[in-house]
Amino acid sequence: MSAGPLRVLVVDDEPAIRRFLRAGLSSQGYIVSELEEGLPAIDIARRKGTDLIVLDLGLPDIDGTEVINRIRSGGSSVPIIVLSSRSDEAAKVDALDLGADDFVTKPFGIDELLARIRAAQRHRLQQEGEIPIFRSGDLTVDLVRRIVTVRGEEVKFSPREYAVLRLLVQHAGKVLTHKMILREVWGSDTDVQYLRIYVRAVRQKIEADPERPVHILTETGVGYRLRIND
Repeated sequence: MSAGPLRVLVVDDEPAIRRFLRAGLSSQGYIVSELEEGLPAIDIARRKGTDLIVLDLGLPDIDGTEVINRIRSGGSSVPIIVLSSRSDEAAKVDALDLGADDFVTKPFGIDELLARIRAAQRHRLQQEGEIPIFRSGDLTVDLVRRIVTVRGEEVKFSPREYAVLRLLVQHAGKVLTHKMILREVWGSDTDVQYLRIYVRAVRQKIEADPERPVHILTETGVGYRLRIND
C-alpha cells in the first residue's frame, strides 16, 4: 500500500452510485478514481495503481466475479470490497471464495462501507506484517506462543478449536466462507456441521454470551468473520 492517502478505485456502471461514493470517500481523505467497466480495473490492479477496489458485480463488459478471479490469478492481493444488488448467498460465497475481502449489498450506508474499508485495510496490513499478537476488546491471541486470554484469564483449546480460531485471527475482519475454513482446517470440504460444532465450542470459551457473540460473527449462509474493534 502507498504511504500517502488511500487510493480507492470504484468500479460501477451506475453514475449515481459513483457520485455517491466519490463524495463519501473523498470526505474521508481518500483519493477516488472511477471506472464503469471491469477490464481496465484488472490492468490497474496488476500495475499496483490502486490500494483498494470497490467493485460492482453487474458490469457491462465482464462479470465482477471474473474481475476478482483475474486480479487474484495475476498475483495481486489488493483488497476488494464487492458492492452489488445481488443479495443471494451464492453470489457472496462465489465472490469471497475467489478472493474478495468483503461484500456489501445495495442499498447501503456510507458508514457501513467505510467500516468495511477500514477492516479490509487492517486485514491486509496484518497479513503483510504477520502481527504476532491479536487484540480485540477482551480477547487476546498470541500466535507465537499459542496463548489465548479472555478478560485477562488464559483459556485452553483443543488443537482443532485453536486451528479454527487461529485461522479467523489470521484473517481478522475478513469474511471466511464455510468452504474456505473447512479446506484450511480439515483439509477437505467435509460436512459444514463439523465447523458449526467447533465454532460453537470456541464461542463458549471466548464470548461473554455465546448466544450473542461479539467476536465471531455469523454471515448467514456464507461463513464467519472475526470482528476487529475500531
